[in-house]
Amino acid sequence: MKRIIISTIALSVLAACGGSSSSSVPDEIATTTPILVAPEATTVADNLALGRPVIMAHASGENVHPHSTPYGYAEAVKDGVDILDFDVQLTKDGVLVVQHNLDVDAGTDGTGNVIDITYDQVLALDNAYWFTKDCTCKDKPAADYIFRGVRTAKIVPPRGYTAEDFIIPKFIDIATKYPQYMLNIEIKDVFPAAIPAAKELARILQEIGANDRAVVTSFDDKVIDEFRKLAPTVELSPGRANLVNWFVNKIPIPHGMRILQIPTAEPAVKFELNAEFVARAHAEGFILWIWPSDSKWENTAGYTELLNLKIDGINAANPAQAMTALDAFVASQSQS
Repeated sequence: MKRIIISTIALSVLAACGGSSSSSVPDEIATTTPILVAPEATTVADNLALGRPVIMAHASGENVHPHSTPYGYAEAVKDGVDILDFDVQLTKDGVLVVQHNLDVDAGTDGTGNVIDITYDQVLALDNAYWFTKDCTCKDKPAADYIFRGVRTAKIVPPRGYTAEDFIIPKFIDIATKYPQYMLNIEIKDVFPAAIPAAKELARILQEIGANDRAVVTSFDDKVIDEFRKLAPTVELSPGRANLVNWFVNKIPIPHGMRILQIPTAEPAVKFELNAEFVARAHAEGFILWIWPSDSKWENTAGYTELLNLKIDGINAANPAQAMTALDAFVASQSQS
């Protein structure tokens, strides 16, 4: 989809920043300085009124970018996504950071639970330590860890980026860096442990004036209920129990929540993602965003199949391929 460029950096500056130093980052992933572009819509209301499916960058696009890094979000913006996606939780000293797992072991060079680590300790971690082009995993040859050492200045970062683009970031820093982007936010952990993070998220959204451009969810519906009390004007999306009750038992979704975020693989119940399911959701007035939690969907062909089911959004781990699928889908719809 077309985006309007709102900020660029001159090529002469790029050249100066690049310098003559060699980089161990492979040429095929070396990138230029990010170009900040404006999405087609900023608020929740305007995104839902676009008249086409929307594309989110799940955890900044974790299949192709280090998970939830400033680098990943910048690349997702360059890819043209509509919405940025976050998992948030608190550090030991109360800083709301963007991090999926409750511990830092899977993606970084550190260990321990986020809630037991100060922000300064989190900030020092290499958040691309275990990232490869195929997976974030620990069983690959050392050469496959293409960004390992950028954070610690052992290798030169991709052009236009710095070591600080490979950290576990503060939520407020990413949310304010991209003020024209809608934010899809999951509060990690469960009730009552997640409530301090919910309170801090509500405070930040109010402080930065982002209540109208945020959708907030959690796997735990009790957390969502508490957040609703803290920020009653923010759009919410139901958690696992309410989704399962709606799908299996036909119990209405409470509190007027209208955006259903459905995984393609759900341990609690197998959602049958087909035309009948989509028609039922739409008939009941719901907006259907799909999280392709099976790897088979995370490519242009898979995204195309989802779009052909007439879903309303995809939370994609490969934003560039999702945008390719969306562009082709929109073009085909305009010709029909």
